[in-house]
Amino acid sequence: MAGTDEDAVATGDDDALYVLTAVLLTPAKFPSVLGDDYPEACAALDLAPLADGYGIVLGQDGDGARWTVVIDDVSLVAVAIASWDCGMEHELSPDERTVVCALPGWPLAVAVAAPGVPAPHDPAPELAERVPLSPPDTTDWGPAQRRLGADEIALQWATWREQIDDDEFVTAESKTPAEDGTQEESTSQDGSASDGRGRTGVRRVLAEARSYVDTPPPLGRVRSSFATGDARTLRADGPGWSMVARTDDIAFVLLDEEPGEVLPVGRGPELPGLLEALDKMAVRPS
Repeated sequence: MAGTDEDAVATGDDDALYVLTAVLLTPAKFPSVLGDDYPEACAALDLAPLADGYGIVLGQDGDGARWTVVIDDVSLVAVAIASWDCGMEHELSPDERTVVCALPGWPLAVAVAAPGVPAPHDPAPELAERVPLSPPDTTDWGPAQRRLGADEIALQWATWREQIDDDEFVTAESKTPAEDGTQEESTSQDGSASDGRGRTGVRRVLAEARSYVDTPPPLGRVRSSFATGDARTLRADGPGWSMVARTDDIAFVLLDEEPGEVLPVGRGPELPGLLEALDKMAVRPS
C-alpha cells in the first residue's frame, strides 16, 4: 500500500508530508500489531477511540523526518488504499481541516522512502514535542509477533488450511455437568493436534471466546470479514492469544506461551456454534 512519489499533504505548518503509505484505524480494521482491540490500538497513538475511526497517513517531510498524520476523513484513506491495492496510482491529499494531529515517528514499519530527501529519521526533539512513535518490537515472540502471525494466517488461509489433515486432530477433553451436579469428563473433536500444554491453551482460548458472546469485549476484539462463498473470516484476540477461523471450517490459535506455534482447532460439535455466535456480535467493515 504505497502512495505515488508526488503525493503530499500539509502537516499544519509550512512543511509538506510526502506520503509513503496509509492505513485505517477503525473498529473493524486496524493494524493489529498495535493492540488486541481498537481502543488499545488507538491508545498506542494517544488517540481517543472514536466510533468512526481515523485514517493514518505515514510519510516524510522535506528533511526526511518521519511523521504520522492522523485525519478524520476515513473514506478518503479507504479509497486510496483500495486503489493502491489494485495497482493504481491515487493521490492522497487530505484537506488541512481533516487533520487531527501530526505525530513524530511511525507506529508501523515502512519499507519505502521518499525520493530526493534524506533517509527516514525521527524529527529533531525541538520539532517533535513528544517521544517519536516507533513500531512494536517483533524480533522476539510476544503479543505483537503473535498478532502478526494471525494476520498472515487470515491472509493466506488456503495455504495454511491445506497443510492440515483433519484426521490428525486429537480428541480434546472437556468438562460437562453430570446429572449429580459434579463435573465429568467428556470428549469433543473441538481439539487441537498439539501437545498437552497446547491443548490446555486451546481450551482456555475457546472458553474466553465463548465469554465474549455473553459479555461483549472491547470494540474490535472480534472482527468479521469476507471469505469465500457465504463464509466469513473471523478474527478474535484476547490476553495472550489470537484466533483466526472460517465460519464454515476450522480455527487456528496462536498463544504467547507457545512461541511460533500455530494450533489448529478441529470442527467438532462446539466450534460451529461458537463461530456463528461470534460472527453475529463481531464488528464488520462498513
